[in-house]
Amino acid sequence: MMLIGEYSHVVDPKKRLALPSKFRKELGRKVVVTRGLDRCLFIYPLKTWNEIAEKLGTLPVGESGTRSFIRVMLAGATDVDVDGQGRILLPEYLKEYAGISKNVTIAGLFNRMEIWDENKWKEYKNKAEKNTDEIAEQLGKLGIY
Repeated sequence: MMLIGEYSHVVDPKKRLALPSKFRKELGRKVVVTRGLDRCLFIYPLKTWNEIAEKLGTLPVGESGTRSFIRVMLAGATDVDVDGQGRILLPEYLKEYAGISKNVTIAGLFNRMEIWDENKWKEYKNKAEKNTDEIAEQLGKLGIY
């Protein structure tokens, strides 16, 4: 499965968000939405989420940072149905966490999607684009680029 690309969408007045049509078949009828990093939301296909949750469940809980991360990811997660029109219902607590009101950007990032408030995404992307040389250097150290 490869989820890639950037898509502009709108959260309707009933808190529903249409997922990119390109991804709907791969995602299936149920996905997991949780708090992401950098104040966005993560959307995982159910199979991928189960693999991630399994890994999180095996992390040692003796370190406070690890405990916090596990709590944010697992306690904030909810499984949601994808309706016949490819929409999901975004819970209010997740919308508040990500500062989402109406216009969003959905970014496909290989095995997950991220939902960003449109303006926050533009700000984040502008900062990241200014640091591409440093990012490429770090990827080079990892043998990726």
